Amino acid sequence: MHLGRDVTLYIGARLGMVAAVTALLVLANVPLLVALAVGVVVALPLSLFVFRGLRTRVAQGLEEKQAVRRAEREKLRAQLRGDTTA
Repeated sequence: MHLGRDVTLYIGARLGMVAAVTALLVLANVPLLVALAVGVVVALPLSLFVFRGLRTRVAQGLEEKQAVRRAEREKLRAQLRGDTTA
């Protein structure tokens, strides 16, 4: 799994969508700060649906990483208790 790459792509895609919405509004003669605020409000929730596949990959990668850490932590706790593991 390439969690770092997936997270970077997802963040970049979401920020790109904000930039695209903002640019469209600026081209429509909306003031920049207003366009940016509307861009954030519109694009970030919309990106949850548009980038669903990428978001799912990120969530799966995080879950896999958490499972590995959980197993390592349990192994360490067993060692600290003095349990022997084969």
